[in-house]
Amino acid sequence: MVEYVPVCEAEEHHTSATKAIASTLPSDHFFMDLADCFKVFGDPTRLKILLALDQGELCVCDLVDLIGMTKSAISHQLSSLRAARLVKYRREGKNVFYSLDDDHVHRIIACAAQHLNENK
Repeated sequence: MVEYVPVCEAEEHHTSATKAIASTLPSDHFFMDLADCFKVFGDPTRLKILLALDQGELCVCDLVDLIGMTKSAISHQLSSLRAARLVKYRREGKNVFYSLDDDHVHRIIACAAQHLNENK
């Protein structure tokens, strides 16, 4: 069932407000990049990886154990997360350790979780 969404009953445009806002909006290219970033957050497996890494640095084998997927599947997800600059890695001998790219990623996750937990 589709929920009712209220809309304006009159065609009254507030051009002074829209002109002021339009001058502050970023380029269409920025919105495409932002949408791509949110698409990366839209996958439950990638979110599990991000939440695990939010607790601290983990090697790929640790992620395999935590998420319950193959090394190949985890690697594929990590590739998407790296391309979106959400995670980074470092090598230590034969191991590769991943962590969140920076505190912004932590704050995005924390803010979304806080929003979901409001009014529950």
